[in-house]
Amino acid sequence: MLVLGIETTCDETAAAVVRREGEGPGVVLSNVVRAQLDEHAPFGGVVPEIAARAHVDALDGVTTKALSDAGVALRDLDGVAAAAGPGLVGGVIVGLTAAKALALATGKPFSAVNHLEAHALTARLTDGVGFPYLLLLASGGHTQLLAVLGVGRYMRLGTTLDDALGEAFDKVAKMLGLGYPGGPHVERRAAAGDPARFSLPRPMFGRAEPNFSLSGLKTAVRLEAERAAPLSERDVDDLCAAFQAAIVDVVADRARAGVRAFAERFGAPTALVVAGGVAANGPIRAALKNLAEQIGAPLVAPPLALCGDNGAMIAWAGAERLALGLVDPLDFAPRPRWPLDAAAAQPGAKA
Repeated sequence: MLVLGIETTCDETAAAVVRREGEGPGVVLSNVVRAQLDEHAPFGGVVPEIAARAHVDALDGVTTKALSDAGVALRDLDGVAAAAGPGLVGGVIVGLTAAKALALATGKPFSAVNHLEAHALTARLTDGVGFPYLLLLASGGHTQLLAVLGVGRYMRLGTTLDDALGEAFDKVAKMLGLGYPGGPHVERRAAAGDPARFSLPRPMFGRAEPNFSLSGLKTAVRLEAERAAPLSERDVDDLCAAFQAAIVDVVADRARAGVRAFAERFGAPTALVVAGGVAANGPIRAALKNLAEQIGAPLVAPPLALCGDNGAMIAWAGAERLALGLVDPLDFAPRPRWPLDAAAAQPGAKA
């Protein structure tokens, strides 16, 4: 099964062609991503209108290159998939409309993919992981612990009550005068810093429920930065190191709570999976690998090219859905908010 996937939910214009071969891992035939860092860097974050316009300008070329790199034509495809949400609605409309047009013109089945489900299923694309597994989804917009029970079957065990992990990295980077996106800049500066110089809190540490809260940690960094101002390069390194050390401790502790919550309901997970842009952070990966070894399960983390938003994960999720006969109508509406497990929504919690 060959599927073209299109991703435009935030600030990456992406398209890819993936081949699904039975129940094992898939094959990524092409994966083209056009980032918008230069467009948004002056603003310290993503500007929705700028992102949508950039998607319009780039999507045709990105899609054409994805097909060319894969060595396939539109007629060779078995389906077309697009991220239909959640995300910035202007960008979602661009990719969704393009995918619908391609499906209509070629007579191929269409799959409207939940962007979060695409992240959740990436471990099956790369490693053929069997159900059920525990997923930490960590990105700029989402931080959740999910029981992945099957395609279309998810239970949210924990979420963030305020900032997402990637959002916290971005905000700390901005307050310290670093670039966007913040994660890579903070990680690089942290490697040269002293994590013990500044004492920062570990919010929610030790709580039974596997939720996150990061706004207090972000505020603590700001207060320490104000006390140390004017900041030297060494001050910035040390603040980054202290912040990242706190994040690593929190992630490991919250993931451990997620393992307990998963085991109470479903037994031992087949794997501990981390996905989303924050999955590219080396110290976070190392902490989760240590936890996975302790619980006797493999840690599955996607290669760096598949950590951030990409078309391959959309194509794969579409292939998984189409293999089950799940075809969506061409009037499927974009969904700016689309939780995987709506029943788990909590007051004040981010979907």
